Amino acid sequence: MEKLVIFEQDIINALCVYVARKKQVKPEDVTVELAFDDDYGFSAEAWVDGRTQILIAANIIEALRLWLDEYLHRNPFAGIELVLDDEEGIIAVVRG
Repeated sequence: MEKLVIFEQDIINALCVYVARKKQVKPEDVTVELAFDDDYGFSAEAWVDGRTQILIAANIIEALRLWLDEYLHRNPFAGIELVLDDEEGIIAVVRG
């Protein structure tokens, strides 16, 4: 089974596009910071026009599905797993 790794910067880029579409702004107007917490898992914080939005893991996966479909031209319904990697930070492993 084919495996694709999406690195942290591309996850951030995907979230910028995702939030920009929801807020009807340009992706470059969005700032995103990824986070991992032992109790809460993966999340992200997005800033647009001075406002903060917290994104949970499901939002990150949804953003990655958009990224896979529109930017990588891959199956957006493939299995996506968020992983905390010691060397690379937060990555996404896509199977299928």
